[in-house]
Amino acid sequence: MAALTIGSPCASLAAASSSHLDRPALARLPAGRLQFGCFFAKNGAVSTCAARSSISPLRAVAVDSDQSESPLPSSEFVPSSEAKPKKYYFVVANAKFMLDEEEHFQEQLAERLRLFAERGREQDFWLVIEPKFLDKFPNVAKRLKRPAVALVSTDGPWITFMKLRLDRVLTESFEADSLAEALASSPVDVQFERPKNWVAPYPKYESGWWQRFLPPNPSQPEA
Repeated sequence: MAALTIGSPCASLAAASSSHLDRPALARLPAGRLQFGCFFAKNGAVSTCAARSSISPLRAVAVDSDQSESPLPSSEFVPSSEAKPKKYYFVVANAKFMLDEEEHFQEQLAERLRLFAERGREQDFWLVIEPKFLDKFPNVAKRLKRPAVALVSTDGPWITFMKLRLDRVLTESFEADSLAEALASSPVDVQFERPKNWVAPYPKYESGWWQRFLPPNPSQPEA
């Protein structure tokens, strides 16, 4: 197909059009037509001629395609209505260490809970006393004194941070179909004796401080 040069004289353009319009290359564009226009100077002389096609670039591409008349393929992706298991991460140690001996643990949890409330984020971490998921980890369970306490979260990087912060804990992850399944626990009463000699310059945390971080009890109605 001969190229049409913008700005060529009208006579040349007309000759080119008459000699090439019947060629098969142009016949492949049934939906469009060539339009010619001349621009005249003030003295009436022909200045330049321009040619343009009424076929838009998008249409031209579609016409050249072998599948121009075919409908767009439908998407094969169909979202599943079934909820996928969620991954949970945890650190675990014996209850005495987690709830009574580790002096900064309560501060870490309280500060994170405050930050979540400030930013309007939903809580994604809980303390679980004697978690049932330990049955899935016999190599972890056999290294623990009982009762055990786990800090469970859906935030893997934060659990890694808490592992480094607490040091003497074990860590793992698992999947569960629901939050209730992930945080299921065996009932146990945790009590610690108050030390007779407390030499730290700050008061010792009161027993039961961990209650606010336990999973919600589905049997109790919300206030």
